[in-house]
Order: sequence, then structure tokens, then C-alpha cells
Amino acid sequence: MRTKIQKFGKTLMGPLSIIIASGLLLGIVSILQNPSLVGETFANAAIIQNIIGGVQAIVSMMFALLPILFAISVATGMAREDKEIAGFSVVIAFVIFHVVIGYFLKLNGLTAETTSVEHLLQEGMNQVRAVEISNAYELMLGVFTYRMGVFGGILVGLWTAFIHNRYHTKQLPTAFSFFSGNRFVPIMIIVTIPFISFAAYLIWPYFNTAINGLGGLIGRSGAIGTFLYGFSERLLIPTGLHHVLNQLIRFTPIGGTAVVDGQTVSGALSIFNASLASAQPDMETLRAATRFLTQGTHAFMVFGLPAACYAMYKTAYLKNRPKVKGMLLAAALTAFLTGITEPIEFAFIFISPVLWVFHAFMAGLSFFLMTVMGVAVGNAGGGLIDLTIFGILQGTYTRWYLIVLVGIFYAVAYYFVFKFVIEKMDVKTPGRASDSEETTEDTKPEASTKNGDNLGAQIMTALGGKENIVEIDNCISRLRLVLNDTSIVNEALLKETGSMGIVKIDQKNIQVVYGGKVEQAARALKQEVKK
Repeated sequence: MRTKIQKFGKTLMGPLSIIIASGLLLGIVSILQNPSLVGETFANAAIIQNIIGGVQAIVSMMFALLPILFAISVATGMAREDKEIAGFSVVIAFVIFHVVIGYFLKLNGLTAETTSVEHLLQEGMNQVRAVEISNAYELMLGVFTYRMGVFGGILVGLWTAFIHNRYHTKQLPTAFSFFSGNRFVPIMIIVTIPFISFAAYLIWPYFNTAINGLGGLIGRSGAIGTFLYGFSERLLIPTGLHHVLNQLIRFTPIGGTAVVDGQTVSGALSIFNASLASAQPDMETLRAATRFLTQGTHAFMVFGLPAACYAMYKTAYLKNRPKVKGMLLAAALTAFLTGITEPIEFAFIFISPVLWVFHAFMAGLSFFLMTVMGVAVGNAGGGLIDLTIFGILQGTYTRWYLIVLVGIFYAVAYYFVFKFVIEKMDVKTPGRASDSEETTEDTKPEASTKNGDNLGAQIMTALGGKENIVEIDNCISRLRLVLNDTSIVNEALLKETGSMGIVKIDQKNIQVVYGGKVEQAARALKQEVKK
């Protein structure tokens, strides 16, 4: 079950990459709109306004498509093979799902007209209640339905993956053989998805109330809630389940609900981007959303963990420092610029519970401090790029300078705490293994280049050969593998390929951390396995 949840968490990353890219575009055009940075003449120039309008239209459409993007990502990610068929089928499922819900709503007299605020006010309802009821519904791809957001997409994606994995190899009697295999999947979708729609029609109002209640509870918890979020998110890093927590906060009412320019928006990242695109953003709404976003990560990603890398370098044995210098420098720069921290974290979280808990506590504290100080820096990257575009270049209203002040303290704290714990407890961070544990030139496995042509072959050999590999996948920093037997994996050889560490989940599932080079490693391994 844990493996399936981890795989599910990975599927949620697909839409996130699109939204982050859209957010970066939005951040750049918002800078062009700021007269204090570019001047009144430039900011109000017709061509600039046209560019800004075009980008905002694109970004708005991407957020409107989030539910179906999640549906496609989940269906194709959870499908074991023939993923393109799952992607084709889930679009059919998504449309039918909402059409059926809309049909049942219409039978009960609920349409876009009868649930509009104006109609409800004419019926004698008060303003607050009218807005509340109207916001429970929306038009999805032109179909009137419940406002389910990404939950609807995730539900449809999971059901499609289930049907696909169960029936994509189904063989029918000879007379109906044309409809066998992959052709049978969309047929089963058409037959079964109306029942899922009917169940959702009955259950969703109660589920929606519960989710909104949870979101309200988190919202009322203030800075304590953000501390718990930051602390839990870092503790979950080794399991990969942090992706699930992140996406729930970023795209569902658990991360908050707000009305921006007359439209109801749910999820911290969605609210932030909608506010950033608004001509007159409400600062309180913006700050409430960003407390769950990158402002809480900059202190330890940009400042703390690079300092921890320096501490690991300084505590490495003198003879080993040249060996680990390049690896630690690359890991530090990756965290500093992009916010990808796992190459650093995997160097200590499995060998030092003290450092792991310290790191998680400092992450929670960072979220807490940014909330208390009213910082307003958003997006979902976490490195210097996000800090620059969504903090420094946006102006002083973001209070980005407070992040820098806290970050300096974090750099000092991380360096001295890591240095003290590593030396005091003899933690075997990179460069501190004994001679017997170090791999010498004579005992190094063959095939030695991280970037060479035989990278895929070397990884495959380290994993026990082609016959031991069942499934290959990857997320933003890890290879996620299903093997026949994880006990025969050669960890020393994997390190030769550039791996920063491995996580053996059970006898069949393993994750190999590569950081920013994971796409290259996954591609090379897939090509090698196909030979």
C-alpha cells in the first residue's frame, strides 16, 4: 500500500511542473507591470500590456484545466503499461463523469442560472448564503457540475487506471475480438464511470463540507499550522509521501479558499497565482496563501543546506576531501538555485536521526517565522530563482529581506550544528567512511563514468541485470524502481553512477537518488533495458 501511495504521489508532480512554469511567466510579467521597477512609461506601454494580457490568459487557462491535467497525470502514471491508452480513456471518463453529475443536478432543478448569486438573491436569500451556494458549482469544459477541483480529476484518474490495468489485456470471444485488449478499456470506462459519477453526486456535498472544515481549521491555526506543515513535509522526504501532502495544500481547499476577482479559488498555489494575476491583488489574501509556499523553504534551501554541505566537507577526512568536494558542491548549488534538496538530505537523514529531526524542526521553524513576519513570497520551487522573481524583483511588499536575515542565521546554525553532531557522534557523512569502507581503485566496479555512454549499462548492472528490473519510473530527483529482488542491488556500483543514496522500501521496491540528473539516468536505463 505504501508503494502505491508513493507512486500516486509521484503522479501528482506532472501538473505541478506545468503550473510552476506558468507561475514563473506570471512572475516575470508582474515585474514588467511594476512601475517602481521599470518606470511608468514602460509599464503602461501598449505592447507591454498586450504581452501581459496574453500571458495572463494562458496562465488562467492552465489553472482552469488543472482538474483534467491531474486526471491525465494520475491515469497515465498509475497505468502499468500502454499508458497512452490510459491517457485517451481518462479524457472520455472525465467528460462523462461531469456530464452525468450535471444531468442529476438538472433533475433537481440546479443549473448555472438557478444557482447564480443574482437568482438566489431574488429568491430572498442573504448575500453570504447566496455566494456560498453559488460557489459550490462551476462550469467544467462547458458542463455545469460540482466545484470539485483537482479531487474530481484525481478520482477519475484513479478509476481509469484501475479499469485500464484490469482490462487492457482482456480477450473477448472471437465474434467480438475486435474490441479486445486496449479497445476494451474505453468501452468499460463508458459503462462504469456513470456509477462513479452517481456515487460522487451523492457523496461530494458531505466530503466537500469536511474538506472545507479541515481547511478552515488549518487556516485558524495560523503560524502553528504552518510549522506543523513544514515539519511534517521534511519528515516525509525519505518516504516520498511529501508529494501527496504538498499537492493537497497547493491545489485543494485544505490549503485555503479565497475569492479573487469574483472567482472562487482553492489551494495555496492556485490562490497565489490568481492574486498575482489580479489587477488589484488583496495583500491579506496573498500573504495567507504564501505561508504554505516557498517563503518557508528559502531559509533552509538557499542558506541552511548549502552551509550543511560545507560542514560535511570540513568534517571529511583530509585525504577524502578532494573526492567529495565536487559532489557536495554540486548538491549545494542545486539546492541554492533550484530548491532540489534531496541530494543533500540523503547524505545524512538515514545515518543520523539527530540531524534529520533538526532539519525537519528548522524547516517548520522557517515556515513559522515567515508567517509571523508577514512575508509574501510564493511559487513552489524554493531556490534562489523563486526568491529573486517572486521576492526581490516584486518589491518590498514581499518583505524578502527578512528571508535573507533569517537565512544568514540558518547558514550559521546549520554549519555549526552539523559540524558538532558529525564530529561528536562520528556520523559517516560523505568523506568520513573508514578505509575498509571506502571503495579503492582496485575494488571499484567496472564502467566508471557518470556521463558516459555506458551509464545505462552500469545502472542496470548495479540493479542486478535486465532480468531483475520490472518497472522503471522517476520523480523530480529519484529513480523509482520495481525489482524482482532488491537484496542483490550493488550500492557501491550505483554510487559510481552518481547516486547520492538509495531507499529500499521492501523486497521489490527501491528508490535511487540522482537529484537534477535523474531524467538522464532514467532515460539511459530505459534505453539499456530495451536493447
